[in-house]
Amino acid sequence: MNGMSSRIRGMLVAALLPLALSGAALAATGTASTSPASAVDARDLADAYAYLLGRAIVLRQEQTDLREPGVAYNTIKYNPAGKADFVNPNLDVAYLEAWIAVDADTPALLEIPRVEGRYYVAQILDEWGEVITNINERNYPNHPYGKFALVAPGSRAAIPADSVRIELHSNKAKMLGRVELKGDNAGAVALQRQFKLSSLGQPKVRASAPPLAFDNKSLAGMEIFDHADEIIDSALDVSPIAPQMQARARHYQQIARDPAQRAALAQVLRDQVVPAFLNFAVTGSGRYQNNWLATIGTGTYGSDYRKRTAANLVGLWANTNEEVVYFVVTKDADGQPLNGDNAYVLKFAPDERPEAMVNAYWSIILVDVPDYRVVPNPMNRFNFNSYSGLKSAPDGSLSLLFADAPNASLAPESNWLPAPKGKGFSLTLRMYVPKQAVLDGKWFPPALQRVGSATH
Repeated sequence: MNGMSSRIRGMLVAALLPLALSGAALAATGTASTSPASAVDARDLADAYAYLLGRAIVLRQEQTDLREPGVAYNTIKYNPAGKADFVNPNLDVAYLEAWIAVDADTPALLEIPRVEGRYYVAQILDEWGEVITNINERNYPNHPYGKFALVAPGSRAAIPADSVRIELHSNKAKMLGRVELKGDNAGAVALQRQFKLSSLGQPKVRASAPPLAFDNKSLAGMEIFDHADEIIDSALDVSPIAPQMQARARHYQQIARDPAQRAALAQVLRDQVVPAFLNFAVTGSGRYQNNWLATIGTGTYGSDYRKRTAANLVGLWANTNEEVVYFVVTKDADGQPLNGDNAYVLKFAPDERPEAMVNAYWSIILVDVPDYRVVPNPMNRFNFNSYSGLKSAPDGSLSLLFADAPNASLAPESNWLPAPKGKGFSLTLRMYVPKQAVLDGKWFPPALQRVGSATH
């Protein structure tokens, strides 16, 4: 997952979980019923569906983005730093994004400023959600800033002599840039505005495939197979098993033209495939421990197109774990949904504190459910990070309180994040440039302990 910015960047775990659990017992395998759907190979259908859905989610986002006023290919959108009035905001960075379009004769030029003493990255992803590269001082030590020429596959177009050539996977890509605020919003914004993107000509931009009208709770239906050719042909997929998966998808496109077979497929899709995939997306697509879901194994997927689709669904534009690992929680230690009527403590042992597990910084944000918005409060306190001045216990442990009111007996007021009274909420813990223990899944945040009400 990236910073999980505004609009349709995937519904968070809490949104999907109720629907997913309702179908948790329905595995994406064949059915033993005697209905007409019993002849359908549900596992094969599920594989083809999951494959197409991953690309359909990206197509939907592209079309959503480009309907926004002022958004165009090869034009950067500079998001306001610290703005909290959109879905699941990332309040730790000055954020920028753009859609890149190139052709064989027309590269695009990305210019990155010199950034020192704070985290930054220009993340480039392909049209299936695979990370092509992350531009920063760690990956490009000999050219951490300056000009980067983004070219079409196999292009031999001339590029500036002082630029680094980066070959894309297809003729479009998504760029997400982040500059750490680090308590200096003005300095971060000044750097954000120095990121520049331009086209070295007039590229021929292929129109997107027809939009599919679906949401993240019910997902697409059989119409996704009606557009299989257009979805597949819209962008090259680097997955090593793309050919056979595309053949499966086109197979169902063909047989769905028969009304009787279409009805049987639609029943299996609705009753088995979609619920089972939702369940996989929120509990099986990453590592699940202490009721936290970790985005381990995202960014580049190899043959695991199901994880790629799940990442696109739950948090589109997931980055590689070397850059960031996300932990999302919607339940307490007893498996009960988080609710602002209760008080919860997240206690890190002295040797398990999050700052000891990152090489950059960490942050945690609370958003309400089902709106995924920050909780208004007089302090405008919506998240904590490495620079929040949190108070430690005498033994060196760190306790964070999530409740609708502070309680000094549970945690210092400086360590309290307001929760929505009478409403559900979720937490997202971001670990930037995580250490090996996080990458290996050996470190997890502890379970969230319910400790009563906020005032008792």
